[in-house]
Amino acid sequence: MTPRVLIVEDESLLVMVLEDLLPELGYEVVATAHSVETALQAADAHAPDLAILDINLAGDASFPIADELDRRGIPYLFASGYGRSALPPRHADALLVRKPFGRQDLVDGLARLPRRNAARA
Repeated sequence: MTPRVLIVEDESLLVMVLEDLLPELGYEVVATAHSVETALQAADAHAPDLAILDINLAGDASFPIADELDRRGIPYLFASGYGRSALPPRHADALLVRKPFGRQDLVDGLARLPRRNAARA
């Protein structure tokens, strides 16, 4: 089964790059979101198997999205120019791919994600 990905990113160019790259890597992009609200709606509507989250979404932190994904057992990684020090203690162990990242950085990060705990809704 092809893993279904939710992309949460406010930079449209990076969204387009990920939309092209992820299918090449064997993933299906089921939704993109640019804000906390749209990401939570997309998670409800599309039941992703994993997510890629930018930390800063036009000034809002994506941590409420990570909290909800944790609650649902959906693995995610942060893709951000911010370092690990930007993560709150509750997300200190989350995977982080530093921007700007290359193809192999993303491949390596995705490979380290655990499999989704919950059955697809």
